[in-house]
Amino acid sequence: MIGGDETTNNQYGLELILDLHGCDVSKFNRESITAYFEQLCDLIDMQREDLHFWDDVGVAEENKQTSPHTQGTSAVQFILTSSIVIHALDQMRAVYINIFSCKVYDPMVAENFSVEWFGAKRSSARTLDRI
Repeated sequence: MIGGDETTNNQYGLELILDLHGCDVSKFNRESITAYFEQLCDLIDMQREDLHFWDDVGVAEENKQTSPHTQGTSAVQFILTSSIVIHALDQMRAVYINIFSCKVYDPMVAENFSVEWFGAKRSSARTLDRI
């Protein structure tokens, strides 16, 4: 984590990339993911803006996704300083999350919260300095 409320002159922001496996699929729905975004943003002190979902809600049965790589719920939670993107894939019991912000946050806090929220049995995390 970078000190203070803003990044340094040679860094634009930080991106946390999380891969969570062996997750609790009962959390892979709009209600739970909305609550996840609300609590995560409070925890890492991010101001939430628009939230958009991409899933099979309201889609005719014959048009619903069936592939393990596409069946599930995806969402983008815009935050004042960038975005948080999530892909929760039912058949794979996996969640893929990207948290990108030019405002400083602690990636370990975000990672630990996400692992606990989705009940992940295994996880992988990487951080990227965006310049």
